[in-house]
Amino acid sequence: MVSERNAVSKGIDSPVTGYRLLLPSEWVQVPLLQGTIETVDRVLRDMFSLLPADAPRDRIEPYKAEISRRFRESVVEAQRRGGLDLYVPLKLRGDQEFNLGASILVAETTLPKRPREAPPADPGELAVQLLSRDGEDIDVASGEVDGSVAARREYVAESERQHVIQAASRRVEYVISVPGDGTRWFVAAFSTIGGGSPRDELADVLVEWFDAVMATFRWRHA
Repeated sequence: MVSERNAVSKGIDSPVTGYRLLLPSEWVQVPLLQGTIETVDRVLRDMFSLLPADAPRDRIEPYKAEISRRFRESVVEAQRRGGLDLYVPLKLRGDQEFNLGASILVAETTLPKRPREAPPADPGELAVQLLSRDGEDIDVASGEVDGSVAARREYVAESERQHVIQAASRRVEYVISVPGDGTRWFVAAFSTIGGGSPRDELADVLVEWFDAVMATFRWRHA
């Protein structure tokens, strides 16, 4: 699946009109700025259509209600965090378990404009600064993604009571400089609880998978 956003943000003039990511077909894109409710309703409808037609109603209805609640809450949480797009794996597995154990949140962040008399800032240092400004600077590295300066951070976040999934999670975040505007940065944040532990083998495999996904990242130009 090619996931594509028509605009990185709204109201900003830039030669970049969006981005592309290659994701497996079971990963669903939920736009968070417009069309969110319609997309959520469609995804849930399509997913529930895969349930066995002869499943006992007294078991299937509570299940559908819980899945719907969790999915909608995850979308609201992503919107609260200022996201542009949320990607989640929603395909039912063989045991009919709904999977919200991983997600990718796409957002945009900015740095304050520097005074004209200030010397030019090193883009690589700015990228690392963006990922370190909250005090968490574990395993931060800088480089390039599709020709743009980028930084990558990986760490384990402890469980937070206010989040939909109240468990520790493995996080990988990329910040990528938007071409043509030194103050705008594209952010792709991956989160997974692995197989129950953010440090287990499944979490390691999923982190490698996300790095491979980010290798497919391309800017979309007008």
